[in-house]
Formats: sequence, structure tokens, C-alpha cells
Amino acid sequence: MLGLGCGHFFCRPCWLSYLQCKIMDENQGSRLACPAYQCENLIADESVTDLLLTSTQEIHRQRVYRRFQKLVVNSFVLQNRSLTWCPGVDCGYAVRAVSGCVGDQVREVVCANCSECFCFACGNPWHEPVLCKYLKRWLNKVEQDAGTSHWIAANTKECPNCKATIEKNGGCNHMSCRNADCKYEFCWVCLGSWDLHGSQWYVCNSYKESTAKQAREAQDASRAALSRYLFYHDRYANHEQSRRFEKKLYESVQSRMVELEKQGMSWIDVKFVKHVVDVLCSCRRTLMYTYVFAYFLESSNQSLIFEANQSDLEQATEQLSEFLEWDLSTATLVGLKQKLQDKSRYCEQRRKVLLEHVAEGYEKDLWTYRVNV
Repeated sequence: MLGLGCGHFFCRPCWLSYLQCKIMDENQGSRLACPAYQCENLIADESVTDLLLTSTQEIHRQRVYRRFQKLVVNSFVLQNRSLTWCPGVDCGYAVRAVSGCVGDQVREVVCANCSECFCFACGNPWHEPVLCKYLKRWLNKVEQDAGTSHWIAANTKECPNCKATIEKNGGCNHMSCRNADCKYEFCWVCLGSWDLHGSQWYVCNSYKESTAKQAREAQDASRAALSRYLFYHDRYANHEQSRRFEKKLYESVQSRMVELEKQGMSWIDVKFVKHVVDVLCSCRRTLMYTYVFAYFLESSNQSLIFEANQSDLEQATEQLSEFLEWDLSTATLVGLKQKLQDKSRYCEQRRKVLLEHVAEGYEKDLWTYRVNV
């Protein structure tokens, strides 16, 4: 019989059965209490380890003990404000925050195991210059609207009365809202009440009718909001896709560098190419998140400066990307080297200018947003 300081004793098989239930079925590893009814005495981690490792059953020595270790470590990481789990695929490493990273001072962290670069505060890939709360709202919107916004913009309109989305699936312009609480009848062309159209089912000449005009203005405002979202989303998605493609450049660049060395070029002569790819990927990532930042941003003099910086960086990034798509043979690399180095330095410089301007806006409270989060 084995017991704790509380005076409750149980046989070894009962202990093992209890621990297996808590660890494997309830995912509880830390703060395990005595199995006696209403006893709150906690079992020390060392006691749990001894019970599991001294078990004669292989299942307890292997599966349950590994699960227990994982739960204890996970609990420790979650309760420590200076630690977080790396979100990298199949990584499983904990990352410690750099100095000044805890609390409101959000910082970029890089996992030493898989080199994943992410935001310590929210766990998403590093998303400078947009704040975590706006990125969260953006990602939720993207998830909700995935695959539907473009189709809605092209094939539907909103009911002028209740704003329900309606699809036109026939030739008749006489529409009836399917909302049970609305059932408003209107004209598809001008969005005015159908009562004012008489018998003109296929021809609408009520453009100046005031009710229809108001409905059209409301419809235009809604479409403008959707169009604005699609504008920023398409550019965000384009940079995201380009960044995925350019990540594959690492593999081709590495193999090409080996080939160039075999052709007589030194490592010093070819290693700069990898740095250029690093710069390109960093610029793509920054540009991707600038469109999230810009989507929520209210127009102002500062936003115009931001858009100018964004445009300059975008143009330079596309030029750098084009250079890297050339055939990097020994002959072309000699001529391209200076162009690649100059353009990558310019991209780094413009990226720094853009991010410093946004940071200054945060510090001096220069940014105003279309929505409060």
C-alpha cells in the first residue's frame, strides 16, 4: 500500500489506474490530487514519476509517462509569461522571450530549432507593421469571407429594406426578398419599390424616383465597402502567394550555389545570393501586412506618406524578384551581382523607412482607424 502525507493509502494497481485515467483521459498532468474523495492533497511530480517508472507494465513506463512529461512541461510553459510554444510545423520547442518582450512590448522572436519567425504576443507569423488585434480581426474576416466575396460582388445585391443578400436567378426584374420578416418587393435594376413600377416588368425608367435613389446610394456604399476589402485582400493574398513561391528559391539557390562553386567561383562570390533571397522574403512579408494595416487605416496626411513608402518598397521588391528569376549562370551572375546587391540594399533601406514611419505613428499616436478594436 502506498500513501501520501494526508494518510490515504491505495494499492499500486489502483494508483496506476488512477494516474492513467487522469493523464490519458483527462489530459491532467500538473496539480494531481489524492484519489481519496474530496481530498485536495497534491501529488508531487516526483511521486508520479516513481509510480510510473517502477511499474512492471510496459504501457505505464512508456506511453503514460511520456504523456505525463508533456503535460507538465506544457503547464510550465503556459504559466510562464516569458515562454511560449513555437508555432512551427512539428517543432515542439518552447521559445523564451527576449528582454523587453513581455507585456505590451511585443517583439519578434525566432525559434532556435526550426528558425520560425513569429510574434511572441499572438503566436502568428511576425506581422509588422500591423498590431495583433487588427491582424486577428483581419484573419477572422478572411476566414469568414473565403471564396465568397468575389462571387457576391458579381452576382448579388442587397434587399433595400432589410439588407439581406439576394441572388438574381431569372430574367424578371421583379424581386421578392426571401427574408420571412421582410418580403419586400423591389426592382432589381433601380432597387426601388415594385409598387411604383406598374406593369413594366422588363424595363425600368424609375432612376430619379427618390426611394430608389436612396436604395441605390445605400447599395453603392455597401458595394464600395466590399470593393475596398477586395482591393486590400487581393494584394495581401498576392504577396502571400509570391512569398510562398520565393521560399522555394532557397532550395534552388543552394543547389545553384554548389554548381557555381564547381564551375570555379568561390564561396565568397556566390554566398551573397542567399542574403538577397532573405531580403526579398522579408520585404514580401512586410508588404503583405502593410495591406492589412492600410485596410483599417483612416485617410490622412500620414496615411499618404505611408502609401508612398509602400509603393516605393513594392516597386523595388518586384524588381528584385525579377532579377532573381533570371538564369544564375556563371556568365550572368557576374553581370547581375552588382544589380542584385544594389537593389537588395535599396529594398532593405525602403523597408526600414516604412517600418520606422509606422513605429513613429504608433509612438506619437498619429494613426486613426476606421474601426475600433
